[in-house]
Amino acid sequence: MIEVRDLTKFYGQRCAVDHVSFSVEEGEIVGFLGPNGAGKTTTLRILTCYMPATSGAASVAGHDVFTESLAVRQAIGYLPENVPMYTDMRVREYLNFRGKLRGLEKSARDAGIKRVAEQCWLGDFIERPIQQLSKGMRQRVGLADALLHDPKVLILDEPTVGLDPAQIRETRTLIKDLARRHTVILSSHILPEVEATCQRTIIIAGGKIVASGTPEQLKDRIRGGSRLIAEIHGPTSDVAGGVEKVNGVKHVAHTSNNGWVRLTIDTDKNADPREDIVKMSVQKGWRLREIRLEVGSLEEFFVQITAQQQMRDADRRRGTARPQEGAQA
Repeated sequence: MIEVRDLTKFYGQRCAVDHVSFSVEEGEIVGFLGPNGAGKTTTLRILTCYMPATSGAASVAGHDVFTESLAVRQAIGYLPENVPMYTDMRVREYLNFRGKLRGLEKSARDAGIKRVAEQCWLGDFIERPIQQLSKGMRQRVGLADALLHDPKVLILDEPTVGLDPAQIRETRTLIKDLARRHTVILSSHILPEVEATCQRTIIIAGGKIVASGTPEQLKDRIRGGSRLIAEIHGPTSDVAGGVEKVNGVKHVAHTSNNGWVRLTIDTDKNADPREDIVKMSVQKGWRLREIRLEVGSLEEFFVQITAQQQMRDADRRRGTARPQEGAQA
């Protein structure tokens, strides 16, 4: 549904998007995740035909964004980070105006306004002037505008900005429901939002895609392996040394308190030595009160991978670029 190949955008001498390539399948919810200034919004503005690229190729719903701009705009609903509105209009009046701009007949406009008012919880505000609405409510109106013509593709730039926690939860549920009828790509720098909403995540840093995959695939790449936490009662040096010799264990860090040894255990990739550690504890007569797999978070991976990209960019500027690891999960 969305195809991007070697997309590049320069602002003067500064490269904001650097040979970005990715695809989004029909009915998929994809999160575009990156720190501020990473190139997320620039990429989305190119896909929505708000600005041209310097080079590369992109298509949305089968239409080329460079040569079929009007067809692309008809196929998408776009929610920018800061939604421009005529604040002296009432909500219904504004949505009716936007429907006219899109060429919708009156019956289609009326049906569309009724539908999006229900979807975006605007029923109590539909006759209220926009200038009286909070920022969060204006965000809902912007989302309703993006949905009004029932587009094939939804492009949402920071869709939960300004919403309260309850509205954020409702918006996440709405976005998931929208995938039944729409393909959705949303940008965010809020990690829990992407993890809770999206089926696949694309991480961008320094204008480059540095990783992509499902949240679980990305978590699995945090250290190339798993990490275990265990607490065993016994002689500190014997416990730490014994666990370190267990097959699949790479490194053990430990602290002790009142005879209990707390171990942080790094393992080889795909290794799970928990059963062997339990058996060893029983054989040695040591008491074991905790052993668990510590699941890496998307936040850890995000910090790690973006920091690596920043180091590579700094090295490149100094002329000492290091090899880049494969980006695909």
